[in-house]
Amino acid sequence: MNFFQPAAFYTTVNHLCDLPAESLAEVAFAGRSNAGKSSAINTLANKTRLAFVSKTPGRTQHINYFSLGERRYLVDLPGYGFAKVPNAVKDHWRGLLGDYLALRPQLRGLVLIMDARHPLTQLDQVMLDWFLPTGKPVHCLLTKSDKLNRSDAAATLRFVRQEFEKLSPVFTVQLFSSLKKQGKEEVELIVSKWFEPVSQGEKNLD
Repeated sequence: MNFFQPAAFYTTVNHLCDLPAESLAEVAFAGRSNAGKSSAINTLANKTRLAFVSKTPGRTQHINYFSLGERRYLVDLPGYGFAKVPNAVKDHWRGLLGDYLALRPQLRGLVLIMDARHPLTQLDQVMLDWFLPTGKPVHCLLTKSDKLNRSDAAATLRFVRQEFEKLSPVFTVQLFSSLKKQGKEEVELIVSKWFEPVSQGEKNLD
């Protein structure tokens, strides 16, 4: 069965103090607004409306949890970048994202969503800088890769991989297309391994 198939909405939070205390392991999805994060989550789970897809960038304004069972979660973080919201809200998002990424002990890794036509923007670099000190893995999905021809897609993949190699040995990258349903198996293989350290002993904790 598809590893992401069981994903079901669990809760929405807007403050770190409200994060689920019962969680044993989480993988977060982050990306610049309009990079295709919600579409990627829906494609991986083989569902059409699990994560909210909007033509208006920045509609995901809270941290959304999706349960995979056994106290494991996919975590949809607020999109960053072009949202037309007050500065106070942007500052809140920035603090929420930064603190979650740096401080959440249950977080096993980050799936970073980048538009294959516009990879490694300044905002993406900020996200990577936030996360790098944790030493945890990052797997990047170069979404909308179907909009590039084969040679351009290969060149983009090679460029991002080279940049990631400069940052960390646990940063990986692949091409991904929600429209063509391409790249799902590679994501599943990598992310499912991040959850494996959830031991039987952890599962038995109250």
